Amino acid sequence: MRTFIASLLLLVSGNAAATCGACQAIADKAAANGFEGVVLVSDGHGPVFRAAYGKARVDPDVPLDTATAFPTGSLSKWVTAIVVMRLVEQGLLSLDQPVSHYLPDYPKASGDKVTLLHLLTHSSGIPNDIDKAIKGDPATRNLTLDTTTAIRRFASSPLAFEPGTQWDYSHSNWIVLEGVIKRATGRSYDDLVRSFLIEPLALRHSGVFSGMPGDIPAMATGFKGTPSTTSRFDKKLPPFMTLAGGYYTSADDMLSLLDALFSGRILKPESVRTLMTVVRPQQSYALGGRTKVLEVAGKPRTVAWEYGSDGAYRVLAWRVIDDGHTVVVMNHTSYDHMKIGNLATALLGASYEGSR
Repeated sequence: MRTFIASLLLLVSGNAAATCGACQAIADKAAANGFEGVVLVSDGHGPVFRAAYGKARVDPDVPLDTATAFPTGSLSKWVTAIVVMRLVEQGLLSLDQPVSHYLPDYPKASGDKVTLLHLLTHSSGIPNDIDKAIKGDPATRNLTLDTTTAIRRFASSPLAFEPGTQWDYSHSNWIVLEGVIKRATGRSYDDLVRSFLIEPLALRHSGVFSGMPGDIPAMATGFKGTPSTTSRFDKKLPPFMTLAGGYYTSADDMLSLLDALFSGRILKPESVRTLMTVVRPQQSYALGGRTKVLEVAGKPRTVAWEYGSDGAYRVLAWRVIDDGHTVVVMNHTSYDHMKIGNLATALLGASYEGSR
């Protein structure tokens, strides 16, 4: 019954694409086993399957569709890296410049050593003080500090290791990056995202946010399990954390962004190669995201591997770099991370069935 209702919903909303029957079966099975959210599959030429299961919001009930916006969690870091590479192309930033070049007031002992590349690859040695602060006092999420104050408070501790020698997933890196970007351009990050991505690509359900994601009308509310008025679960994002987790988008817009990036509409080919080149091999980490070799449809394929989560939200976007096969999975009900990955693996494999 649940699968029938979901499928009927798709037919009514116009979100169904019927060219990947195996994708339909895979997604319906996941929905029957508790998945609620959005899936989209492309074969590199366009969507071959699009589906939405469940509610975006309750009281009043609003159904999900592939235009529903979701906060993307750490996938935002990859979007930040795209913006940085665009500024590199414009000569406003350099990956090899130390932080002190842009922020002369930053502690010199660290700022003279840490480069933008170190920040983008979590190899700066800057301790993850912002996460420690939030875990110690969740009310830290309510702070509305300006960037300079946030850097001084959460991203200026002595280095934990020599830059470039280790890897530590530190959200504090992205607070420093915001300061660098503002100083180098005189523009806000939100403004740069709009001018580089949102407006030229006509992304209608994407942008930068702070605060409670579920309070933004176009965005899905986060829940613990089945959506209800008592199961809401979303976390407030402070404004100084937008580069690390403040990008939101829909499945349709995510595909548009990926198509544009890898077709050269956003960055030059050499910049895309830099963006996707792995710098920390043990973590498959490139700039703001990962590049992995996955076994897909019986062959090893190089995949731009992006995943983000925060609270109840999980957003996954994988793209085979050579041929454009893509899967996007979005969930807002605290669905198991491993099951999200298994669903994506199955859908991406199924996208090749008609092209073998």
